Amino acid sequence: MPLSAAPTTSQRLLSLLSLLQVRRDWPGDLLAQRLRVSPRTVRRDVDRLRELGYPVRATKGPEGGYRLDAGSQMPPLLFDDDQAVALAIALRGAPQLGAGIGEAAARALATLRQVMPSRLRSRLDAVEPTVVDRGPPAGADPDVLLAVGAAVRAHEELRFDYAAPTAPAEQDGPPRRVQPHHLVARAGRWYLIAWVPDREAWRTYRVDRMTPRVPNGPRFTPRDVPGGDPVAFLSARFKGSDGPDQWPCRAEVVLDLPAAEVLPFAGDGVVEPLDAARCRLQIGSWSWPGLAASLLRFDADIEVVTPPELRAAFGDLAVRAEKAARVRGD
Repeated sequence: MPLSAAPTTSQRLLSLLSLLQVRRDWPGDLLAQRLRVSPRTVRRDVDRLRELGYPVRATKGPEGGYRLDAGSQMPPLLFDDDQAVALAIALRGAPQLGAGIGEAAARALATLRQVMPSRLRSRLDAVEPTVVDRGPPAGADPDVLLAVGAAVRAHEELRFDYAAPTAPAEQDGPPRRVQPHHLVARAGRWYLIAWVPDREAWRTYRVDRMTPRVPNGPRFTPRDVPGGDPVAFLSARFKGSDGPDQWPCRAEVVLDLPAAEVLPFAGDGVVEPLDAARCRLQIGSWSWPGLAASLLRFDADIEVVTPPELRAAFGDLAVRAEKAARVRGD
């Protein structure tokens, strides 16, 4: 095709940058064919990209070519339509990560939306996510999060001070020394899953309570978290289980309520309709008294199918409830 049919310089630069992003190495002749220009024009366009800050490196070989490397600064970025929309949606959800980047994410989203074509803005505006659990209003300090993440990636022991839950301004005991393995975000907070050599046990730590000390300790050999799944491991810890991701206290009961009325409040329990007015519920909790108390919220007659520990817990609660109902002096 004649070279005169080639696109304008600005369009050609965008096309060249897009090609360099999707393939590691490009022979110069192949780039010239794809862009419908001469190899000399490709060389000039590569120089223009370098002036804009893109680290395009010439590669050696029989054909010669070009490669887009990582640079030392942020040049202008190029996204296709799907990438731009995906990035914008991710920025909308960034405050829920608890990484302390809510304001920066909002500014980045405003900048991105401003330069979006109208067809992409309409796609983005059509997506209005409903956040079920926003988590706490404050998250981890980004610098702390990056420092912990760097130790995880480098497999280096981490030393840090840990704030007491009841007095965040105070440090709880001497500095901790752990082998960091995983960073997990849950309900707006970040948690570190680590192996503690001194205790020979796994522990979890809230990153927003951590103040890392420098330098890091020696490198260590990573080990598998119990069960192999960091997310399931953290979920199990929140349920009070040191083993599988399940409640340590599980029971089966029959409620004198329709299944449709129980299901919205059953959490991760399993509801099975028995007839129009009754249902079977399999549910768990961190303790037998806690499970018994949670079942009372249904305000219906309860038949305990199994286990006997739940019946005993209901008996204990009945005694406590009777005491609480008494008028002082009776």
